[in-house]
Amino acid sequence: MFRLDRTVFKKQSLEEASNNVEYWLSKTDEEKLAAANYLNSVAWNYPVDNPPRLDRTHFRMRKRN
Repeated sequence: MFRLDRTVFKKQSLEEASNNVEYWLSKTDEEKLAAANYLNSVAWNYPVDNPPRLDRTHFRMRKRN
């Protein structure tokens, strides 16, 4: 699984940033979604394999005419 090292940060040149774009363009859609899911779980502090459920008391469904 992915691991996020929060101690690492460095400024990037434009060439290094373009390498990052090439890296993500080389990944499949499933790999991109798995990485996004992991980053959301880190940001919102929930287990990767058990995301919180949507609180449906704040949403309603209705028919449009």
